[in-house]
Amino acid sequence: MRVLGIETSCDETAAAVVDSGVDDSRHILAERLFSQIDEHAPYGGVVPEIAARSHLDRLDALVAETMAQAGLGFAELDGIAAAAGPGLIGGLLVGATAAKAMAMASGRPFLAINHLEAHALTARLTHGLDFPYLLLLVSGGHTQLLAVEDVGRYRLYGETEDDALGEAFDKAARLLGLGFPGGPAVEKAAEAGDPARFRLPRPLAGRPGAGFSFSGLKTALRRAFEALPAVDERDTADLAASFQAAAADTLADRTANAVTLFRRDCPAGRVLVAAGGVAANRNLQARLQKVAAIHSLDFIAPPQRLCTDNAAMVAWAGLERLRLGMSDGLDFRPRPRWPLASTTDVA
Repeated sequence: MRVLGIETSCDETAAAVVDSGVDDSRHILAERLFSQIDEHAPYGGVVPEIAARSHLDRLDALVAETMAQAGLGFAELDGIAAAAGPGLIGGLLVGATAAKAMAMASGRPFLAINHLEAHALTARLTHGLDFPYLLLLVSGGHTQLLAVEDVGRYRLYGETEDDALGEAFDKAARLLGLGFPGGPAVEKAAEAGDPARFRLPRPLAGRPGAGFSFSGLKTALRRAFEALPAVDERDTADLAASFQAAAADTLADRTANAVTLFRRDCPAGRVLVAAGGVAANRNLQARLQKVAAIHSLDFIAPPQRLCTDNAAMVAWAGLERLRLGMSDGLDFRPRPRWPLASTTDVA
C-alpha cells in the first residue's frame, strides 16, 4: 500500500510517499520539504498570510519532485492524504485542496489527516510500535499527554492551560534575542550556560494530574532578565539553560503522573513516546529517558526530521487509516481547531 502525504499546516511545505508491504515493512519512498524559516524570521514568528502564499507557490513542484523521486505515477498510489487541521487555515486549505484535486483526477481515496494524529502515529512508522503506548506530544501549538490505544482512539490525560511549550520556547528566545525558531536557538544557547544560576519555577510540579502551564515560567524568565543591569553572553546562556532546565523538570513531573494513569488504563503498555517539534530537544529527551527508566518503560523519540512537521507522518497516518477502510469525502472542510481527544475522566 502506497500513500502520498501533503503537509501545509504551518510553515513547512512538504510532500512524501510511504508504503507498507505484506510483511508489515515500512518505507519512506520519497520526501521533499521546503522550510519557510527565512521568510518568517524577520517577524519573529510565523505570519499566516506569508505562509499560505508560500505553500501555494511551492506545493505543486514539491509534489512533482516527490513522485519523481519515488518513481511512481498517481495510478500507482492507493491514496492521497493531507493535513487538514489543526493549524493555520490558509495553509490547510492550500494542502487539502491540492490533495482533493489529485484524488479526484486520479480516482484515488482522499484522506483528511489530523496533524496531531500524524505526530501520534509516527513511532509506528519509525519503530513498528504496537498499541498501546503513552505519548507526550510537545510542539509549537500543543503540549499533551495521551494514551494512544489504536488508530483514532486517544485518551487525553492532560494538556496545557495556556501556551504550548513550543510557544514558550519561541517567546523565551525572542526575549533573549536568540532568533527564530526559538526551540533550537534556546537549546544551542543553553549548551554554554549554567542551569542552576536562575531559580525559575516548575509550574504545577508536585500537584496531581498531568496538565501543564507555562505562563508563570515565562513571566519569571522575563523578571530575571529585567533584573539584570546589563545582559551579556554569559547571562543569556545562563537564562537559556535555566529556562530549559525548568521546562525539562516540568515535563518530567507531569509525565511521571501520566505514567500512573496509563498503567491503570493500559496495563499492557510498555513504551513512552515523545513526538512533536519540541521532542527533538536533546536535553528534554534525556530527562524523559530517565522518567521512562524509573518506571520500567522503554523510551522512543522519532528521528529529528520526523519530530518536526513533515509529510511522511501525514502519509503514514493516511496509510494507517486507509488499510482500516477509512477515507474522507471531497467535501471535508479543513479545521483550524481539531482536538485529538476529549478530556477523559482520570479521577
